[in-house]
Amino acid sequence: MSLPTSSVKMYPLGDAAVVLQLGDEIAVETHGQVKAVVRFLNQHSFPGLVEYVPAFTTVTLYYDPWLVSERGQVDPYAAVEENIRLMLAQLETDSAPEEPSIKEIPVVYGGEYGPDLAFVAEHCGLLPQEVIARHSQADYLVYMIGFAPGFPYLGGMDPKIAAPRKQVPRNVIPTSSVGIAGLQTGVYPLETPGGWQLIGRTPLSLFDPDRESPSLLQMGDVVRFVPISEAEFQAMKPDADGD
Repeated sequence: MSLPTSSVKMYPLGDAAVVLQLGDEIAVETHGQVKAVVRFLNQHSFPGLVEYVPAFTTVTLYYDPWLVSERGQVDPYAAVEENIRLMLAQLETDSAPEEPSIKEIPVVYGGEYGPDLAFVAEHCGLLPQEVIARHSQADYLVYMIGFAPGFPYLGGMDPKIAAPRKQVPRNVIPTSSVGIAGLQTGVYPLETPGGWQLIGRTPLSLFDPDRESPSLLQMGDVVRFVPISEAEFQAMKPDADGD
């Protein structure tokens, strides 16, 4: 893809990181640019680069100042900035982006698995089945992974099923719960407190540290929620207690 380098901004984050800002708002085009940078960094590096963290509109690069500065010979931030400018120049001739990986997430909606489905339906002036239909008919882009290990930030939810966060958050959200908060929907990969409206649960584990790739979803994946019955949910659970 062609990256408009004139619109790219760089600024330091402390004394051992630099933020590469690729846009000012959440958008598919900006996401494509973030992916291009990450794809390049997956294949290339420079001395002293420790790790990089993609987000909605940015990629933050963490580095070792001592190694980047060639053991104190040059200014570390200037060295990192130069490496990034060289990378951006090479990105101008980068190949076409990869096709996204489509991940189907089975969900049992309502009941004990989605105790807030009725509230969301009433708030939106819909029947519960209409909420389920709208939620499961969309394709969701994984813009980033964050908040908790494996938690996907998804874009693409139908605004007609948007619902506010709970005024009093729950102390515990069951693992693999599917929720709605404002214009967002997502899946809790771990048991945590939270204020999202819970509409269902998946039998899949979104985060498992024992897997080769601990996070089931990756930035750039496309998610499709597939309604299933409670019997199907029970049959697909990886263990007896499911939580």
